[in-house]
Formats: sequence, C-alpha cells, structure tokens
Amino acid sequence: RYLLEQDFPGMRIGPEPTTDSFIAVMYGETEGNVPGNALVVDPKKPFRKLSRFGNAFLNRFMCSQLPNEVLKSISIIDSPGILSGEKQRISRGYDFCQVLQWFAERVDRIILLFDAHKLDISDEFSEAIKSFRGQDDKIRVVLNKADQVDTQQLMRVYGALMWSLGKVIDTPEVLRVYIGSFWAHPLRNTDNRRLFEAEAQDLFKDIQSLPQKAAVRKLNDLIKRARLAKVHAYIISYLKKEMPSVFGKENKKKELINKLPEIYIQLQREYHISAGDFPEVKKMQEQLENCDFTKFHSLKPKLIETVDNMLANKIASLMNLIRQEESNMPTEMVHGGAFDGTMAGPFGHGYGEGAKEGADEEEWVVAKDKPAYDEIFYTLSPINGKISGISAKKEMVTSKLPNSVLGKIWKLADCDGDGMLDDEEFALAKHLIKIKLDGYELPGTLPSHLVPPSHRKPFQTAE
Repeated sequence: RYLLEQDFPGMRIGPEPTTDSFIAVMYGETEGNVPGNALVVDPKKPFRKLSRFGNAFLNRFMCSQLPNEVLKSISIIDSPGILSGEKQRISRGYDFCQVLQWFAERVDRIILLFDAHKLDISDEFSEAIKSFRGQDDKIRVVLNKADQVDTQQLMRVYGALMWSLGKVIDTPEVLRVYIGSFWAHPLRNTDNRRLFEAEAQDLFKDIQSLPQKAAVRKLNDLIKRARLAKVHAYIISYLKKEMPSVFGKENKKKELINKLPEIYIQLQREYHISAGDFPEVKKMQEQLENCDFTKFHSLKPKLIETVDNMLANKIASLMNLIRQEESNMPTEMVHGGAFDGTMAGPFGHGYGEGAKEGADEEEWVVAKDKPAYDEIFYTLSPINGKISGISAKKEMVTSKLPNSVLGKIWKLADCDGDGMLDDEEFALAKHLIKIKLDGYELPGTLPSHLVPPSHRKPFQTAE
C-alpha cells in the first residue's frame, strides 16, 4: 500500500491476521480480481504449477490487477498474516511453508516485515523463515512503525530484532534491516526523521534495481538448477545401480534410504561435488520412501558432459550477451507511487544538505562564513593575494582528515589549477572540509553553485 500509494482490490490492512490470502498484485488495464482456480489455468500468468497445492490453497489465492505505474516494472506477492499463539494449532488446510518455498525460489526479493511493538518470532514465522533456506541473498528485513518509539527504545528494539533473527536465520552474514515508518501518516516521534528518510531511500534503491538485474538473476537460477539436476542424476543412478535384479528389493531399498548420508559422502569424493549441492538428507529420504528404485534411470555420461559444457562455456557467452544488451538499453527503473515522491525537488533525500546546500540560492553559499575564513587566510601570509600549497596544508591538516580526503578537497578548491589558493578558493576549501566533518560525502566534481564568483566564466552573449 505504501509503495503503490493506492488501495488494491482485496486489500485489508489492520491488526494480524487480517490478510488470510496470498494476493499477487500485478499490472492490468482495468481494476479487478482473478480467483486462484482461474489463475492456475491461465497460460499467460506464471502460476500454473501452484495447482499441486490443491483447492484449500487456491481458495486462498487471488490476483489483484490495477493500472499502477509501479506494477509496470514489478509484481508483488502479498502473503497472509503470520499466525501466532493458539491460532497456529488451527491448520490452514494447505502446507503454508511449501507454498512460501515455491514463491521464494521464483521471486527476486523477499521482504520480512517486523513491527517495532511486536518483535517475537512465532513458531509459524520461524518455520516460514526456515522455508527460505538457500535464498538468503534475497531476504531484506523491514522494521516498521519505528516512529512510535523514542531513540533509546529503538536501539533496544533493533538489538532484540537482530538477536531474534540470528537464532532463526542460520547464516554468518548479518541481514540488512531497514528502519522506518512505512505509511503516509505524520511521524509520532520525529527524532530519527533523517535516519528514516535515508533508510527508505536505501530500500527504494534496492527495489528499483530489481528489473535491471532480472536477466542475470534468471541466469543465476538456471546455473543453480543445472548443478542440482546433475547431483540428482548421480544420486538416482547410484540407487538404481545398487538394487538387486531379482530378490530382496524392498529390504535393499530400506537399507539404501538409511545409508543416504554415507552415499552422499561417497558421491562427493567420487565426482568432486560440493556438499552444499546435495538435497537435504531428511527430505530426500521422505521422498524416496514412495519411489520404485528399479524404475530409476542409469547415468548417461553424455548428458552430464553436455551440462558441464553448458556451465563451462555457454553460460559465459550468455553472460556477455546480457551485459551487451543491458549497456545498449536504457536503465530500467521502477517508477510511480512512493518511488517518485522523493526522487527530485526540495523533498528529495539530501536536498539542500552537504555539497548540495545553496544550490537554489543566488548568493554564493560560502560567503556567509567567509569573514571567519578570511581571518585565518591573512594569518597565513599571502603573497599577491594567494597562499602556497605548503601554507594551505598547515591549516588544512588541523581538521585531522586523512591526506586522501584533503587531497581531493585541494583539487576541488584549486579552481584555476595554479597550485595556490586565493581568499575565495581558501574559503571554499574550508567549506568542503566542514561538509566532510559534518558527515557528508564530497562531490566528484565541483558543482556550479560552489564555484567562487571570481572564477565563474562570464556568459557568452549572442551577437
């Protein structure tokens, strides 16, 4: 709702669990809903494989279509509210985690929403997060309603959230958590307004980059699936090879299922496969229970060779083609909704701050502090109205900024490149030092509004 800036059909926002359905929010010329059973038979939509989860799920699945600019670039899957406490005991009627896993394998970004007032990770939420195993690079975390607590409480809440997530998500990397208040109402606590703006901007950048990298991610998924298919072929062919031709098939099958961890180790050594490429032992054992091992296929080395050739050679040329295509095409970004609200104008992130300060003012922004800078300038014994690099360095190093930063400031401030600074250039250098000390980044090139008045080129008048 926050990203789209408009209601979509079937949307219900409120205390948990208001949403009891999976809603695919997609672009459509006219506003309306498509129920789950109709969705899975539509060849134009990517949901046909969801029919295996049965009617109980399909009755709780729908597609919400509306003509929204944001949805031209991305589609959003809104999942049901996570159940907690007693509600978890009442079955949903379908395997919730399996459905989440199906979506997780196919989406480009997974956003976990936490409430600053309700941080506990319930059993179902914990199971849901575990179903994203293997998709950790897609997960981002949003700590919402952060304006409803003060700064001290927010620090505690953030720490508690990271601790809780560390227990559930079993990765050495720390997840990226975006802190903010993602709704269009006034902030209750404005102490952290700048933090919320910066975090929202980071989240927007992350989502906006998705369409641009879609082709590379699809290729990445193809490589992942090819490797898994290859390992699967090794496992299946090994089980087939070990089966007796006539008697004791059932006993041998049980023995092989129990020995699966040892078979994995053996195949790892034999074919030099990474342990991370093998399917989960427990899950594989459950699946094998219902299979007839004698009907499995034997290993076909030619097919394995083809896959290896694809991974070694074809993928590299495909990657180059994608890069060429991306460089020739205009950068694809998500537009509309909340994404356009902070892109430009005085309410854009960082507008009028740091190096951008004074961009829309007629007077040179450095002029207000120039008298103080001039006092320091004249103590440095200028000759013909200029001070040498050595004199400037003595003053500039008192800021305690590293030489790499001061070197950049010198390049920006020495507008005429004569290796000396006049009073305006010196004032500019001091202004840039102040920008850096205030925690802002320096510009790559000197913006036109920061160029000292005496160094500005006069406008050419047309004859």
